[in-house]
Amino acid sequence: MQSDSATEISDDIVNVKLDTLIRLYRLANQLPLKSKRIHSRLSGNYISTFKGRGMEFDEARPYQPGDDIRSIDWRVTARTGKTHTKLYREERERPVLLWVDLRKPMFFASQGCFKSVLAAKAAALLAWSSTQHSDRLGGLVFSEQQHTELRPQRGKSATLHFLKQLSEHSAWQDNNTTANIEPQPADQALNRLRRVAKPGSLIFLISDFRNMNGQSESILAQLARHNDLVMIFINDPLEQQLPPAGYYKMTDGVNELTINTSSKSLREQYQQRFTAHKQHLKNLCKKLGIFYINLPTNKPLLESLQKGLVLRQKQK
Repeated sequence: MQSDSATEISDDIVNVKLDTLIRLYRLANQLPLKSKRIHSRLSGNYISTFKGRGMEFDEARPYQPGDDIRSIDWRVTARTGKTHTKLYREERERPVLLWVDLRKPMFFASQGCFKSVLAAKAAALLAWSSTQHSDRLGGLVFSEQQHTELRPQRGKSATLHFLKQLSEHSAWQDNNTTANIEPQPADQALNRLRRVAKPGSLIFLISDFRNMNGQSESILAQLARHNDLVMIFINDPLEQQLPPAGYYKMTDGVNELTINTSSKSLREQYQQRFTAHKQHLKNLCKKLGIFYINLPTNKPLLESLQKGLVLRQKQK
């Protein structure tokens, strides 16, 4: 018999329900998103491991030997006749952005649930966790037809708004009516993300990363210079390896296809393509300083996210 937690994570298979995403808030506090707190009054809530963290003016105090002359507050100095130095503090709320892929290849499953459903639930857990840690939540949910862009906002209402936009995205309804539309590269959605992201943001990229090209990787490199990126690779067991020799029927809800897996060389080539794709993503992440998390559809979502994020915390 399944526990309540397991039921909440596995109740949607093809489409995602808003109620399910809302209920995941009870599990979100089990995700280790928060950096270790520091208590210096000149610092924010997080150790400055995030690239390009924004700074805001705090106060001016009398100049002390060793202060950077570039930080002299000339207005206060002129007004008081004594040299003063500007003090800054780190921004106390970290922007968290969720980039969620709902393109055609994400509407597929052989075990568990559709990759799109798993991506939505992962995004919901991360959204609730960021809210519990007083971060500002924003994101981009996209398909071939629609891009929904949400600027970072603070509070529970921002999370509920994000989840509503995610669950009501047109991709869930378009899935059976756009079967013949070719999947599009991620360039446009990454470009939109680049415009939304401010330096110091924590960005979760949730996708199967199909149709990535040189332009996509170039944009990722630009984002990684000033932000903390986490790549969550969604995949299904059937993408990793074809089933044993035989004839199998598959459908996308409109068209039906029969595949013959009797050829050993075909099965090996198929597996090699997936392995190469996965290894390329890992190499890209290593090169750009992006943290990589593998999220297969046939593994427990919360457990997989916990494991990946714990490893991320240990690397800091």
